[in-house]
Amino acid sequence: MTEMKEFRWFWAWDDEKEETWLRDMAQKGWHFKSASIPGNYIFEQGEARDDVYRLDHFTGNGDKAAYLQLFIDSGWEYMGEMNSWQYFRKTAQNGEAPEIFSDNESKAKKYQKILLVMVVFSMPFGNLIRILNQDSSHFFEGLTFFMFLVFMFYVYAIVMLLRRILALKKKL
Repeated sequence: MTEMKEFRWFWAWDDEKEETWLRDMAQKGWHFKSASIPGNYIFEQGEARDDVYRLDHFTGNGDKAAYLQLFIDSGWEYMGEMNSWQYFRKTAQNGEAPEIFSDNESKAKKYQKILLVMVVFSMPFGNLIRILNQDSSHFFEGLTFFMFLVFMFYVYAIVMLLRRILALKKKL
Protein backbone atom coordinates (compact mmCIF):
# COMPACT_ATOMS: atom_id res chain seq x y z
CA MET A 1 0.00 0.00 0.00
CA THR A 2 1.06 3.54 -0.65
CA GLU A 3 1.88 5.64 2.38
CA MET A 4 1.95 9.41 2.72
CA LYS A 5 3.54 11.50 5.44
CA GLU A 6 1.94 14.79 6.32
CA PHE A 7 2.92 17.47 8.80
CA ARG A 8 0.11 19.35 10.47
CA TRP A 9 0.08 21.26 13.74
CA PHE A 10 -2.91 21.43 16.04
CA TRP A 11 -3.30 22.90 19.50
CA ALA A 12 -5.00 21.06 22.36
CA TRP A 13 -8.07 23.30 22.10
CA ASP A 14 -8.30 22.61 18.33
CA ASP A 15 -8.78 18.85 18.56
CA GLU A 16 -12.12 19.10 16.73
CA LYS A 17 -10.30 20.67 13.75
CA GLU A 18 -7.88 17.76 13.79
CA GLU A 19 -10.75 15.27 13.88
CA THR A 20 -12.42 17.01 10.92
CA TRP A 21 -9.15 17.02 8.96
CA LEU A 22 -8.63 13.29 9.58
CA ARG A 23 -12.20 12.59 8.40
CA ASP A 24 -11.64 14.69 5.27
CA MET A 25 -8.45 12.73 4.54
CA ALA A 26 -10.35 9.40 4.88
CA GLN A 27 -13.06 10.67 2.50
CA LYS A 28 -10.25 11.30 -0.01
CA GLY A 29 -8.92 7.75 0.46
CA TRP A 30 -6.09 8.56 2.87
CA HIS A 31 -6.55 6.63 6.09
CA PHE A 32 -4.83 7.61 9.31
CA LYS A 33 -2.23 5.08 10.34
CA SER A 34 -0.21 6.83 13.05
CA ALA A 35 0.99 10.15 14.44
CA SER A 36 4.19 11.15 16.15
CA ILE A 37 5.47 14.28 17.81
CA PRO A 38 5.34 17.00 16.63
CA GLY A 39 2.44 16.69 14.22
CA ASN A 40 3.84 14.08 11.85
CA TYR A 41 1.03 11.95 10.46
CA ILE A 42 1.23 8.80 8.35
CA PHE A 43 -1.64 7.79 6.08
CA GLU A 44 -2.30 4.71 3.98
CA GLN A 45 -4.00 5.05 0.62
CA GLY A 46 -7.17 3.03 0.11
CA GLU A 47 -10.82 3.28 -0.81
CA ALA A 48 -12.52 6.49 0.19
CA ARG A 49 -14.56 5.98 3.37
CA ASP A 50 -16.49 8.17 5.75
CA ASP A 51 -14.43 7.38 8.85
CA VAL A 52 -14.93 9.55 11.90
CA TYR A 53 -11.98 10.18 14.19
CA ARG A 54 -12.20 11.20 17.81
CA LEU A 55 -9.44 12.19 20.20
CA ASP A 56 -9.27 11.89 23.92
CA HIS A 57 -6.55 12.97 26.31
CA PHE A 58 -5.37 10.21 28.64
CA THR A 59 -2.46 10.54 31.01
CA GLY A 60 -1.16 7.56 32.93
CA ASN A 61 -3.51 8.16 35.89
CA GLY A 62 -5.46 4.95 35.53
CA ASP A 63 -5.84 1.55 33.98
CA LYS A 64 -5.22 2.21 30.29
CA ALA A 65 -6.35 -1.27 29.23
CA ALA A 66 -9.75 -0.76 30.91
CA TYR A 67 -9.95 2.77 29.47
CA LEU A 68 -9.33 1.50 25.92
CA GLN A 69 -11.73 -1.41 26.41
CA LEU A 70 -14.59 1.05 27.03
CA PHE A 71 -14.03 2.52 23.57
CA ILE A 72 -13.58 -0.86 21.89
CA ASP A 73 -16.80 -2.11 23.51
CA SER A 74 -18.55 0.94 22.03
CA GLY A 75 -17.35 0.03 18.54
CA TRP A 76 -14.35 2.35 18.29
CA GLU A 77 -11.10 1.19 16.76
CA TYR A 78 -8.04 2.31 18.71
CA MET A 79 -5.57 3.90 16.30
CA GLY A 80 -2.74 4.85 18.64
CA GLU A 81 -1.36 7.69 20.68
CA MET A 82 0.56 10.93 20.27
CA ASN A 83 1.70 12.75 23.39
CA SER A 84 -1.15 11.49 25.63
CA TRP A 85 -3.74 12.04 22.88
CA GLN A 86 -5.58 8.81 22.06
CA TYR A 87 -6.90 8.37 18.51
CA PHE A 88 -10.08 6.42 17.80
CA ARG A 89 -11.87 5.64 14.54
CA LYS A 90 -15.37 4.53 13.63
CA THR A 91 -17.17 4.52 10.29
CA ALA A 92 -20.03 7.00 10.08
CA GLN A 93 -23.50 5.49 9.73
CA ASN A 94 -25.78 7.34 7.29
CA GLY A 95 -23.41 10.31 7.40
CA GLU A 96 -23.84 10.68 11.17
CA ALA A 97 -20.63 11.35 13.06
CA PRO A 98 -20.61 9.36 16.31
CA GLU A 99 -19.26 10.97 19.46
CA ILE A 100 -17.17 9.55 22.27
CA PHE A 101 -18.54 12.07 24.74
CA SER A 102 -22.28 12.14 25.19
CA ASP A 103 -22.46 15.63 26.66
CA ASN A 104 -20.65 18.97 26.88
CA GLU A 105 -19.83 18.47 30.55
CA SER A 106 -17.72 15.40 29.68
CA LYS A 107 -16.00 17.35 26.91
CA ALA A 108 -15.26 20.19 29.31
CA LYS A 109 -13.71 17.74 31.79
CA LYS A 110 -11.31 16.59 29.06
CA TYR A 111 -10.06 20.15 28.63
CA GLN A 112 -9.95 20.71 32.39
CA LYS A 113 -7.50 17.83 32.72
CA ILE A 114 -5.29 19.36 30.03
CA LEU A 115 -5.59 22.75 31.72
CA LEU A 116 -4.35 21.29 35.00
CA VAL A 117 -1.28 19.86 33.24
CA MET A 118 -0.57 23.24 31.62
CA VAL A 119 -0.87 25.10 34.93
CA VAL A 120 1.43 22.65 36.72
CA PHE A 121 4.06 22.86 33.98
CA SER A 122 3.90 26.67 33.81
CA MET A 123 4.63 27.21 37.50
CA PRO A 124 8.38 26.52 37.40
CA PHE A 125 8.86 29.02 34.55
CA GLY A 126 7.76 31.98 36.67
CA ASN A 127 10.22 31.06 39.42
CA LEU A 128 13.01 30.38 36.94
CA ILE A 129 12.50 33.74 35.26
CA ARG A 130 12.71 35.49 38.63
CA ILE A 131 15.95 33.64 39.50
CA LEU A 132 17.55 34.22 36.08
CA ASN A 133 16.58 37.89 36.13
CA GLN A 134 18.90 38.45 39.11
CA ASP A 135 21.99 37.96 36.90
CA SER A 136 22.66 40.78 34.42
CA SER A 137 24.97 38.95 32.00
CA HIS A 138 23.95 38.85 28.34
CA PHE A 139 23.62 35.08 28.43
CA PHE A 140 21.19 35.15 31.33
CA GLU A 141 19.29 38.08 29.82
CA GLY A 142 18.81 36.04 26.64
CA LEU A 143 17.85 32.95 28.60
CA THR A 144 15.42 34.99 30.71
CA PHE A 145 13.81 36.37 27.55
CA PHE A 146 13.48 32.86 26.09
CA MET A 147 11.97 31.53 29.32
CA PHE A 148 9.58 34.48 29.36
CA LEU A 149 8.40 33.57 25.84
CA VAL A 150 7.84 29.96 26.90
CA PHE A 151 5.95 31.16 29.96
CA MET A 152 3.79 33.43 27.78
CA PHE A 153 3.00 30.45 25.53
CA TYR A 154 1.76 28.56 28.59
CA VAL A 155 -0.35 31.55 29.62
CA TYR A 156 -1.82 31.75 26.11
CA ALA A 157 -2.57 28.01 26.13
CA ILE A 158 -4.22 28.29 29.54
CA VAL A 159 -6.41 31.17 28.34
CA MET A 160 -7.43 29.28 25.19
CA LEU A 161 -8.29 26.16 27.17
CA LEU A 162 -10.31 28.24 29.64
CA ARG A 163 -12.22 29.80 26.73
CA ARG A 164 -12.95 26.33 25.33
CA ILE A 165 -14.16 25.07 28.72
CA LEU A 166 -16.37 28.13 29.27
CA ALA A 167 -17.88 27.81 25.80
CA LEU A 168 -18.78 24.18 26.49
CA LYS A 169 -20.23 25.01 29.91
CA LYS A 170 -22.44 27.73 28.38
CA LYS A 171 -24.03 25.01 26.23
CA LEU A 172 -25.05 22.99 29.32
